Amino acid sequence: MYGYQPQGDPSQQPPPEDTGAPPPPQGPGAAAAGGKKTRSYATQQYDFAQGANSTLGGAAHGGYPPDQGYGLGAGYQAGAPAPAPSYDPGPTYGQTQPQPQFQPLLQQQQQQQQPQQYGQPAMYGQPTTPGYAAPDMGGLTGQMGGMSLGGQPAYGQPAQGGPPSSFLQTIDLMQPFNVAELDHPPPAINLPPNSAATPSPNSNCPPTYMRSTINAVPHSHNLLKKSKLPFALVIQPYTSLTDAESPVPLVTDTVISRCRRCRSYINPYVSFLDHGHRWRCNMCNLTNDVPQAFDWDHVNQKQADRWQRAELNHAVVEFVAPQEYMVRPPQPLVYLFLLDVSYAAVTSGLLATAARTILESLDRIPNEDKRTRLGFICVDSALHYFSINAETNEPAMLVVSDLEEPFLPVPTDLLVSLSACREGIETLLSKLQDMYSTSTNSASCMGSALKAGHKLISSIGGKMVVLTATLPNLGAGKLDMREDKKLLGTSKESSLLQTGNAFYKSFAVECSKSQVSVDMFLFSSSYQDVASLSNLPRYTGGQTYFYPGWSAARSEDAIKFAKEFSDHLSAEIALEAVMRVRATTGLRMSTFYGNFFNRSSDLCAFPAFPRDQGYVVEVAIDETLTKNFVCFQTAVLHTTCNGERRIRVMTLSLPTTGSLSEIYASADPIAITTFYSHRAVEKALSSSLESAREALYTKLQELLICYKKELQGTHSGMSAGISFCSNLKSLPILFLALSKHVGLRKSAQIPSDLRSSALCLLSTLPAKLLMQYIHPKMYSLHDMSDECGLPHPETGEIVLPQPINLSSERLQSYGLYLIDDTQNQFLWVGRDAMPELIQDVFGLPSAEHVKVGKTTLQAVDNEFNEKVRNVIEKSRSHKGQMVGSITVPNFYVVKADGEPSLRLWAQTLLVEDRSDGGPGMGLWMTGLREKVGSPPA
Repeated sequence: MYGYQPQGDPSQQPPPEDTGAPPPPQGPGAAAAGGKKTRSYATQQYDFAQGANSTLGGAAHGGYPPDQGYGLGAGYQAGAPAPAPSYDPGPTYGQTQPQPQFQPLLQQQQQQQQPQQYGQPAMYGQPTTPGYAAPDMGGLTGQMGGMSLGGQPAYGQPAQGGPPSSFLQTIDLMQPFNVAELDHPPPAINLPPNSAATPSPNSNCPPTYMRSTINAVPHSHNLLKKSKLPFALVIQPYTSLTDAESPVPLVTDTVISRCRRCRSYINPYVSFLDHGHRWRCNMCNLTNDVPQAFDWDHVNQKQADRWQRAELNHAVVEFVAPQEYMVRPPQPLVYLFLLDVSYAAVTSGLLATAARTILESLDRIPNEDKRTRLGFICVDSALHYFSINAETNEPAMLVVSDLEEPFLPVPTDLLVSLSACREGIETLLSKLQDMYSTSTNSASCMGSALKAGHKLISSIGGKMVVLTATLPNLGAGKLDMREDKKLLGTSKESSLLQTGNAFYKSFAVECSKSQVSVDMFLFSSSYQDVASLSNLPRYTGGQTYFYPGWSAARSEDAIKFAKEFSDHLSAEIALEAVMRVRATTGLRMSTFYGNFFNRSSDLCAFPAFPRDQGYVVEVAIDETLTKNFVCFQTAVLHTTCNGERRIRVMTLSLPTTGSLSEIYASADPIAITTFYSHRAVEKALSSSLESAREALYTKLQELLICYKKELQGTHSGMSAGISFCSNLKSLPILFLALSKHVGLRKSAQIPSDLRSSALCLLSTLPAKLLMQYIHPKMYSLHDMSDECGLPHPETGEIVLPQPINLSSERLQSYGLYLIDDTQNQFLWVGRDAMPELIQDVFGLPSAEHVKVGKTTLQAVDNEFNEKVRNVIEKSRSHKGQMVGSITVPNFYVVKADGEPSLRLWAQTLLVEDRSDGGPGMGLWMTGLREKVGSPPA
């Protein structure tokens, strides 16, 4: 049976971190000997080996022993001394042989080192957990020492004393999985020596910008096909919403050297010839002239050292483009707001909240060049234009009722300068709510409004921001109420996930041609056909934001939307962008995934380029690769929101190989899962949800069978379990989590709007957020170590507890847990939570007084409450994850014996459990073992 105790793989564990904290005091008087005082609970001195966090750092049964540092890194058992080698304090599932002689020492350690753990008191009848004898490590230590399992080298740099690229370690997947491994970096890229023109540590692209599903490229298509592994790039051109948060080296002299044949940009992997006068392209091998100004410092007007140029030292660089990169003068930033003023929008508070947020965000909208323009169209059964005269600054409303051929009532003053008409814009926004406060009109002609908006800004380009709470039921793009609960969970459910009106796809293509992007903010307490409306952002580089059951009367809803919408308006988007991915001769970009319009076979068009999305490109091998390494280059040509034409270039270099074991040893489970999430979404929309889930299961089988057939015999004899390479050990749990995700899982309880919204996120989120959206993080809070929830002494970042497995077996009845999938956060309160814990966290006398549901955790004047709030805030922060995102997760308090529907919702995130008819982790792995053909253990 699949176990649930985290297991450490010595080759994958991070080295112990020095937290800078002094060692804990020892001896009977240690608790009182100096240091920061913490609240102590006389009746709450619980067993050292109780609670979810306690298993971390213990030796995993049936696997390899932990290395010297396992359990000592930050977040494992930080602050506690390493256990003596003669015993292991971690509980091991399935063992029943007690070792009572170590119990007094355990209790002594627990009393000295864990003064603030909220666990199960002895009076509740919990049995104490004995210590267990550690396995004999003598023989295994010698074996492991001979394998040279060192730390991984820096990403993109040649290995320095670490495992060679051909190192392949086979493990038994039936052993427990440690979820902390999901945060490990991808396998090292082991390039041949002197591959780069300079010895810069930044010469290869970091995985935050571009990563490959395999970090060693097969020599031929046949070898790739034999491996069953996908070959794709996961691309995230921006890692924050603003340049200030993630600066990239900027080349301002407009000297841009490109290959004459393949048009690749000069990069760290070119080679110089003819005394440095020429350079050979690393993509197509053509020899090019070096521009005369390449070695000239245009600022100081003197000779420069070319080896200091950013494009030769950095894999990610941005160029200021010269005049020839502009088809027309840089377009200004244009925001056209299409505001729903129907009865539903007014009564829910959407109109008032949106108007107030825009008003308060006017200073945040990028406008450095003073060219930013705004326009407003209000929508119910007619179109309400607003004209603002630059001289009088008085807004005037003009109503158009012709929905078949909507026209512009006046030629000017509908799209106005933010700087010149600031006063008039403020006046309009402050009056909008009062204008429509008595409206009873429940119609919406949003499709006609989109056509009118396109007519207004198509000559310039820009962004249409749609905020609506009503199903478009009049005019162009009219939609019907298609939701049918009888279809949910059946083979016909996929029909509800496809567009209900061809207008939305064809109109989106027209928008893309005119450099018009569309963002949808959808608020509805009833059906809104997200499946149809999301086509607009999908083909125009926009995003769909869905707020089910939203009401401004609930402060949490109003604050969430206001924060997200304000961040959306302030993001430094790029305009009229195109993205192209080039590669070494013999490689071809075959399929593209993401929100854009594929203008030609390899060119992706973005009217507006967002900073919070990721893209996937599948790579085909057309010719046998003869070089010992290959390169990929992604270039994004765009106009910044301040009117500057730029090119962002990212270059990734990967070694080639003819060895199947090297290919598997280099495989990146995060990139592979990202690729298959896009494939699954495509399958769900084109075929059915069932076929999408089956495709995931079949692919996992293929990989395991291939590994067993081709590689297992040469590396291990683990025939009793199910064998796989250690770097892909997370793939089964990630595929299980993806197949049980709200966007794909089999259920008759998921509304089609919610499912469609989830599919949008599965196909747009950057890889780091996508992994947490698929496989949420769960933290045990009641027993987190002392440094968790406080700033790290060196980095200043809040220290998070170590994540734990998503299994109900980890939920102690007296515990407090945080579950976070980036969109929602659940604070789980056990039914037997101690009154002292409830008092500290909520400021309430007992669990009975805690209200469940959407809320905000209030501040209580004690350290533990502050630490819990810090963990919640840090968990929802995107900056530390190097991704741009405006999302503020909803926060829910859930009690184990509380409201059933809320509790069941939170439990669906525990992907290792059985739910909605989906298999648990044990059944999933057992089924795979039977399919792969291994005999039972």
